[in-house]
Amino acid sequence: MRHFDLAIVGTGPAGQKAAIQAAKLGKRVAIIEKNNVLGGAQINTGTIPSKALREAVLHLTGASKRGLFGENHRVKRDITIADLISVGQQVIRREWEVIRDAFDRNGIELVWGKAHFEGPNLLQIEFGDETELITADKFVIATGTKPAKPESVPFKAGKVFCSDTILALQSIPKTMTVVGGGVIGVEYACIMATLGVRVTLIEGRNHVLGFLDHEIAEAFQYHMRRMGITLRLGEKVESIEELPPDNGSGILVQATLESGKKIRSQTLLYAVGRQGVCGELGLANVGLEFDDRERLKVNEFYQTNVPHIYAAGDVIGFPALASTAMEQGRQAVCHAFGAPTQSMSNLFPYGIYAVPEISMVGKTEQQLTEEGIPYEAGIATYAEIARGQLLGDTNGLLKILIHQEEHTILGIHIIGTGATELVHIGQAVMALGGKAEYFTHSVFNFPTLAEAYKVAAYNGLNKLSHV
Repeated sequence: MRHFDLAIVGTGPAGQKAAIQAAKLGKRVAIIEKNNVLGGAQINTGTIPSKALREAVLHLTGASKRGLFGENHRVKRDITIADLISVGQQVIRREWEVIRDAFDRNGIELVWGKAHFEGPNLLQIEFGDETELITADKFVIATGTKPAKPESVPFKAGKVFCSDTILALQSIPKTMTVVGGGVIGVEYACIMATLGVRVTLIEGRNHVLGFLDHEIAEAFQYHMRRMGITLRLGEKVESIEELPPDNGSGILVQATLESGKKIRSQTLLYAVGRQGVCGELGLANVGLEFDDRERLKVNEFYQTNVPHIYAAGDVIGFPALASTAMEQGRQAVCHAFGAPTQSMSNLFPYGIYAVPEISMVGKTEQQLTEEGIPYEAGIATYAEIARGQLLGDTNGLLKILIHQEEHTILGIHIIGTGATELVHIGQAVMALGGKAEYFTHSVFNFPTLAEAYKVAAYNGLNKLSHV
């Protein structure tokens, strides 16, 4: 029976960084993966493939350059699923290689199979007909989550998809219904609409992406409607069913809403919530409990109620981002083996890879108003930035929320090209306690989108000075 200093369950972002950090501390590490590929949802069904699909769609349709070359600009007229999937597969294969190389270089033992706790320090791993027992001093659970699939939804290949199966589309449909206005739902709705698919998005709340600053959310909904997406907001789905072929249209999927509306389309993506997989791990054998969505509760050190077992990533819930999962895994290992580290800042950015891109860090206007914090908003539009003109994006917007008295930066909100990259400039200034004057006194390369910070800072400070 093999013994390790640390055993990690799951090779997603949290597991990867936990394993590498432990190896750097000189520990003997095993990382266990139940699927036949590395990387978890991040590499195989979520972050990477959906972003690769987005980039392929924007390039092949010419959508990202139409503001510069005209509405009729198109790189490829007849786009096939093969065109799109091949791009994602190239990226995914490369990511597999990068992860495996990192494990090999750091002497991390990769164990294929399904892990199950048999005791406080004992894991049983099943791979096919083979079974292995390993022991470890410490454990990190980084099993992530899977799409929620209610029994009432008739998931079926080719017709009704979840976010794990949507990439298995055999052809580009003419129509699609998307249930859920969260990150996954809006990203795929925008991707499909860019391809020319007629998309209807159904969301139970009165707006999509409820955590966004309302001005950004409203601007985004305007963009979605301009793309031809029909938004059914404040509507809930009562039932989903397949309809028999009619008038040569083939089998359709019908979503019946509580309001009585019936939405029909060739395909449907159900993107409402995600569910943990803790029920498969035998956690009762070590005294670990999970909630009704199979998520684990941890303390500030990512330690469960069993001191030598840690958890990181989506399995612990909010914020459920690949970026935060990586740091959680690293910090969990540092605490487990007594290595010095700083607590992760709450100042982390969100990135939504829709069309257009959206990113934010810090407080929204609504939060600041509720908390009674006096602020002013400085706005810069891409239309007034030379780089925006060069990129053909004149609809983008960057907003800085500035404390009225101290001039510190309270929030950054961006919609438009490069939003997920630009946000880090504001994040750094906020983290270091910088003020709006930092942007007005700094020199930015010209022409760049980063100049928007200077314009927005001037706009906000001018309002405060009544200029």
